[in-house]
Amino acid sequence: MNSSLRIRRLPGFGLTSCLAAMMFVACAQSSEPGGGDGQGGNGATTGTGGSTGSGGLQGDGGSPATGGKVGTGGSPGTGGVIDTGGTTGTGGAKGGTTGTGGVVGTGGVTGTGGTTGTGGAKGGTTGTGGATGTGGAKGGTTGTGGATGTGGAKGGTTGTGGATGTGGATGTGGSGAGGNNSTADCGATYPTSGGTDHSGKTQGTAAGLSWSIWMNQSGGTITTFSTPAFGASWGPSSGDFLARTGLEWPGNKTYDQLGTITADFSETKSGGGGGYSYIGIYGWSTNPCIEFYIVDDSYNKLPVNPGNTTNKGTVTIDGGTYTLYTRSTTGTGGNKCGSSVTSWNQFYSIRQSARTCGTISISQHFAAWKAASMTLGNMLEASVLVEVGGGTGSIQFPVANVTAQ
Repeated sequence: MNSSLRIRRLPGFGLTSCLAAMMFVACAQSSEPGGGDGQGGNGATTGTGGSTGSGGLQGDGGSPATGGKVGTGGSPGTGGVIDTGGTTGTGGAKGGTTGTGGVVGTGGVTGTGGTTGTGGAKGGTTGTGGATGTGGAKGGTTGTGGATGTGGAKGGTTGTGGATGTGGATGTGGSGAGGNNSTADCGATYPTSGGTDHSGKTQGTAAGLSWSIWMNQSGGTITTFSTPAFGASWGPSSGDFLARTGLEWPGNKTYDQLGTITADFSETKSGGGGGYSYIGIYGWSTNPCIEFYIVDDSYNKLPVNPGNTTNKGTVTIDGGTYTLYTRSTTGTGGNKCGSSVTSWNQFYSIRQSARTCGTISISQHFAAWKAASMTLGNMLEASVLVEVGGGTGSIQFPVANVTAQ
């Protein structure tokens, strides 16, 4: 309390066989399908053949000739580009001029199967992942990857596999410093019934938490509920007024021995808080005796400075930047370390921009303090707090919960 105000077919070979016989006996020629290499009779010029092909008209040979020069067979047809089809030649009339084989069906370029499908069975561009979770509960939204490619028709472009889905960038929230990993219910409503009012310097338990009210003068109330929530009000006669609810310990363990200490809060304030006011986390340690604050809001504009402080630098936690301070104080009757203690140190984390709802990663502040040579002792308390230095006002916390696990 303030006491001082992140492939070929080869043409067939045509063999002409001619049987000499009695006069006017005909000579018959045979040829293999394909035309082109067939040898002509003794008379007519051998068909020059057509371009080699896989089909075309089949020549049955020409009329026998008695004196013509032997057909050279013609230059072998160079053929068209190999085709998978083309109609087979049916040949010329038997005995007529040797069929030229018919124009070999050029068919067309051998079917390559079509351009390979770029979205084949293992295709489709794999999703690049979901958007990076910048916050959200514990780590941000996980990238789901893109839809898997359904593939093209068989024979289409072979799927290249697409870029491998990265799964989405890891959320920057999570529990790491700088992330906003809030789990607080900022839409919660303040209870309208079932509360119990308390006044005077007193304390107790409700909803599994310890609550306390303290002032250095008189006046003011705290209202507790069977859920982790509370309200408080004060007037000009309250002076330095504190109302809080949270966890207490017997002072035999350090914060890291207690687990991860976290608070959720949501608040609505009205009125005024005097010359100074702190809304956030409050607590104590012993051996050494330390009174500490984590300030997320105030009736005054943030950032506030408690006065007579030593600046220990800044740290980013829960999406906000905090300035760290230490200062020494004196007093009697206002500490939890025992009546024999009359002076102690105070540690502060003061948020540079206010917020009225969120999760406060208390253990991360403790670790940041340790790194700044601000060392706590054994833990006595960590609570959600409102402290004011005068004025008349009130505050409602629909959510005020502290856990250690």
